[in-house]
Amino acid sequence: MQLLSLLDFLSLNQWSVLAMFAIFIVMLFRGIPVAYALVGVSLVFIVLGEFVLDPNRKYINEFIEFDRTGISYTKLFANGGRFFGGIIKNPVLVALPMFIFMGLMLDQSGVAQRMMKAMQVLFGALKGGLALSVMLIGIILAASTGVIGASVVLLGVMGIPTMMAQNYSKPIATGTIAASGTLGILIPPSIMLVIMSDQLAISLGDLFMGALFPGLLLGVLYIVFLVVYGLVNPKAMPVPENRPPVDMTIIKETALSVMPPMALILLVLGSIFFGFATPTEASGLGAMGATILAFLNRKLNMTVFKDVMRQTLNTSGYIVGIFIAANFFAFILRRFGGDEIIEHLVLSSFDDKYMVVLFILFIIFLLGFLLDWIEITLIIMPLMLPVVLALDIPVDGFGVVANPSIVWFAILVAVTLQTSFLTPPVGFALFYLKGVCPPEITLGHIYKGVIPFVLLQLTGLGIVFAFPSIVTWLPAIAYGN
Repeated sequence: MQLLSLLDFLSLNQWSVLAMFAIFIVMLFRGIPVAYALVGVSLVFIVLGEFVLDPNRKYINEFIEFDRTGISYTKLFANGGRFFGGIIKNPVLVALPMFIFMGLMLDQSGVAQRMMKAMQVLFGALKGGLALSVMLIGIILAASTGVIGASVVLLGVMGIPTMMAQNYSKPIATGTIAASGTLGILIPPSIMLVIMSDQLAISLGDLFMGALFPGLLLGVLYIVFLVVYGLVNPKAMPVPENRPPVDMTIIKETALSVMPPMALILLVLGSIFFGFATPTEASGLGAMGATILAFLNRKLNMTVFKDVMRQTLNTSGYIVGIFIAANFFAFILRRFGGDEIIEHLVLSSFDDKYMVVLFILFIIFLLGFLLDWIEITLIIMPLMLPVVLALDIPVDGFGVVANPSIVWFAILVAVTLQTSFLTPPVGFALFYLKGVCPPEITLGHIYKGVIPFVLLQLTGLGIVFAFPSIVTWLPAIAYGN
């Protein structure tokens, strides 16, 4: 204690904040579930703060207090209602299970399989035509599902066997599928944007509209890359020798295969854009629309329905569990002054406000190698919100968008987090894909294949950073009428 008394109290808080993050990451690498790691670290530092860092209980007395019989944890358990109730009563988060259900049901509807068959024939004569088909289907699924794991697995199951039979390069085949499957976390409706809306206290409609053009921009960059790569290196994406001719029948079949998911996109995003429904109401429309598509395609039965409901419950429960644990972790972090410490460290790093934003994005990019997007969104985003507000960056909201700089920042983070799905060792899209690949395709092939797409994601991030109106223009049009 004499040694501790010689140290500055703020310095101890700084070490505590760093230690909380460090111990949390170590626990993750030890295989401890995320929610348990977050709560465990928080409880340890409550006790540490009580006995070592804060003997006067200036910060921690909301959770632990002394009485004549010893330590009382009544306040600790009473605070549980704050975290749980804030989630259950949040109208924005009601959309979360509905969008998850919509994506899972659409994957079961057979729509993607029909599109794949039609587009393979339509684009078969082009160099890289099969890769283009996968990418276009990935973009359409992204705008109608928002569930990464299901999209990557579905595209992998449909695309890998055909690509291998057509002698595609293993890296380009796997990279195309992984990159296209991850677009669903950015292109609305996206469950990540739902959580960001809650954490940053901004309009979900603004985020949905703001993310549409950046998401499509990434899709366009991917397509341009595939076209150029097919021209430069045709052996990597060969054209099949025996291919049926393209006629009006093929064009008609392709159009008919694309119409159902496009109708679902119009139902969800169109109802938000034209003001017919709130994002929460639109999530219910999307869930209903996906169920109708599965019924019309004769894919809906009790087994499918139960399976989708079970997966929806598991995914929603997983996210809500992490949500509660992350809120608890962030609250304890703030009691140690973590938000002020981080704000001071970030703002003092650079004099230029735009360099500060780039520094934050760089930190998030690095964290994407170690953490899932959920932990980054729930822990880092609230801590960075005061920093961005303090910067007061002039972003044109066209007189309509509330907090345009925060909306722009949120989309920048969302684009940055695209890379977290493709970067080892925690890139989930890589492992989803490896699970459905044949043995001859190794993780080395997949890692090599995603490198150009990660670079394209960073290119898209640079474009959105340089031109904030890409984010704010559409929400201004949508809500300005």
